Amino acid sequence: MKHDVADIGLADAGRLKIDWADRQMPVLAGIRERFAAERPLDGWRIAACLHVTAETANLVRTLADGGADVVLCSSNPLSTQDDVAAALVVHHGIPVFAIKGEDRESYYAHIGAALDHHPHITMDDGADLVNELHTNRTELLDAVVGGTEETTTGVIRLRAMAAADKLRYPVVAVNEALTKHLFDNRYGTGQSAIDGVLRATNILFAGKTVVVGGYGWVGRGIASRAHGMGASVVVCEVDPVRALEAAMDGYRVMNAADSAEVGELFISGTGNLNVWGVDHFPVMRDGAILANAGHFNDEFELGALEEQSTSNREVRPFTREYLMADGRRIYLLADGRLVNLGAAEGHPAMVMDMSFADQALGLEWLRQNIDELAPAVYGIPDDLDREVARLKLESMGILIDPMTAEQKAYSESYESGT
Repeated sequence: MKHDVADIGLADAGRLKIDWADRQMPVLAGIRERFAAERPLDGWRIAACLHVTAETANLVRTLADGGADVVLCSSNPLSTQDDVAAALVVHHGIPVFAIKGEDRESYYAHIGAALDHHPHITMDDGADLVNELHTNRTELLDAVVGGTEETTTGVIRLRAMAAADKLRYPVVAVNEALTKHLFDNRYGTGQSAIDGVLRATNILFAGKTVVVGGYGWVGRGIASRAHGMGASVVVCEVDPVRALEAAMDGYRVMNAADSAEVGELFISGTGNLNVWGVDHFPVMRDGAILANAGHFNDEFELGALEEQSTSNREVRPFTREYLMADGRRIYLLADGRLVNLGAAEGHPAMVMDMSFADQALGLEWLRQNIDELAPAVYGIPDDLDREVARLKLESMGILIDPMTAEQKAYSESYESGT
């Protein structure tokens, strides 16, 4: 079996990590059991470009048990857990092309290897597979019948392609499921981004001025967790409604220029580029720390940081010190890539249980409806979304009431009033 991993000898350690995550993913485990019996994905070749973590391994196992022929590559050069990659190859028979710390050339070579699988389905976290198919591997497009997308940045790219009439096949926007973006983005990133900062720096949050870029679900989660640890939180937003919400949630709201002067730790979660850059680095205080929790390594203007510094060096794992001309030091975490996956292990398995349940059920829905779907971006059906939430509550031992027939009729009527 073809594969490219860092060290195949890490397989046993990776298997333990996968099993540990599996114990905290009961919803996905139940789906995997059903998939193994029903085989809803039989005959489908799937190329998956996702973060190669223990949680992803359990998703890929579910797809394989459902009958799919899966190949996995990484959606981020720093997010791969090398022991998990090895375990998938050795213990689960899944071809994996991913090495933590791979350079750009290797990263795209691995995407190419996944596409060499001639997929019927793409699974993306950032739309890199879709982009590569539509630009450099167009000869494969006729065989592709559909795809899924895991994250906000990827959905934005796909919607732009669809609006320009460039998207050649239907894609399910898993990120749009409430059980994904309300929980994964807010609670998952809120915790895991701070986990990555702590592992890279070992700083104390209490009393620190933490500037959060963006107040979407990711920003909300990070701001909440940083505040809970005693930080003074500043929010930067371009959307006036979200900026107002942040202010009413009790945070200071500033523009990027003003925040650059007061911040000690900057965590960007916008999914956009150059949130802080050439005009901001000269006024940042000595010791300022930069961390990205959005998506691509574009949130800080890294070219400007390189040009304005006189030298740089790694002072801790995943912490690079840039010496500025006036003697100040600015610290960049995880090369400006996702700090929660580059410097830590990504989201806790409990929250990824819902996201990857959405992925699995989204693929099943795609299989059932593929003949009726035109090339476009589709959301997860509401009934599947709510079923994932119900199963998660059930796994937590939480029971809720359904509406009675009388309550349902009242909620849908117009006759009753004061």
